[in-house]
Amino acid sequence: MACLRMQSCFFFILAFCFWVSNCAEFNDIFEPSWAIDHVMYEGELLKLKLDNFSGAGFASKATYLFGKTGAQIKLVPGDSAGTVTAFYMSSEGTLHDEFDFEFLGNASGEPYIVQTNIYSNGTGNREQRIYLWFDPTADFHSYSFLWNHNQVVFFVDSVPIRVFPNKERLGVPYPKKQPMRISSSIWNADDWATQGGRLKINWSHSPFISTYKSFDVDANEYELNGESRGVNDNGSKWWDMPSYSSLTPRQRRLLRWVHRNYIIYDYCNDSTRFPASPPECAGLSF
Repeated sequence: MACLRMQSCFFFILAFCFWVSNCAEFNDIFEPSWAIDHVMYEGELLKLKLDNFSGAGFASKATYLFGKTGAQIKLVPGDSAGTVTAFYMSSEGTLHDEFDFEFLGNASGEPYIVQTNIYSNGTGNREQRIYLWFDPTADFHSYSFLWNHNQVVFFVDSVPIRVFPNKERLGVPYPKKQPMRISSSIWNADDWATQGGRLKINWSHSPFISTYKSFDVDANEYELNGESRGVNDNGSKWWDMPSYSSLTPRQRRLLRWVHRNYIIYDYCNDSTRFPASPPECAGLSF
């Protein structure tokens, strides 16, 4: 288990502090996954850069099965049209599991769109899109996943914006067997990201920078040999407690508020793509 919060530590390069008061460098937990020269360390901040040469990304060295993972992110300011910053968890292979936050850039003055998606056993196409109720470029905000045997919850700060309950009883695969890495990246997606690809990246505004701090990972970590550690003898941890098996009444009210005021697309309501409603959408009302 690696549970991280930024504390008052001395930094030689980017360093993070464990809740148990241990300090570790960023490279002890994460590593650049591509374009290392576009991954920048500035004091307590990590920055990913996109220019007309390359984007960039990083990933955790370990994989995790259940728990909570998140980070504080400040998104690309100004004209970010055509860019995508993603924060996600993913396993490997064609039948992979995956949870996605994708932040779709836009022209100056236009709101960011946050697209979320979930893959289970290789099946995705479960997009939802919302506007945020704040400017995500003005300050840092927390984006996190809570994942246990009963539900996957996407949080923005402390507000749940999406829940994917376990509906295996309806024949819906649920992500529960494949450990996943924590990853983030920024890249050129101007063929689809902004206004369906009509608005392209203006490279005169590059470089485009997404900034990170305060990684929070409290999860069941898997060793390279496939064995887990950091959990109780019966394989359970705090995330398996009954209080985390479903949303609290307050969380349900917050999720309802998001869906009533900020959601702009939900695959569950797209009868053109899905003439028969996907089975996991049954009974989802907020």
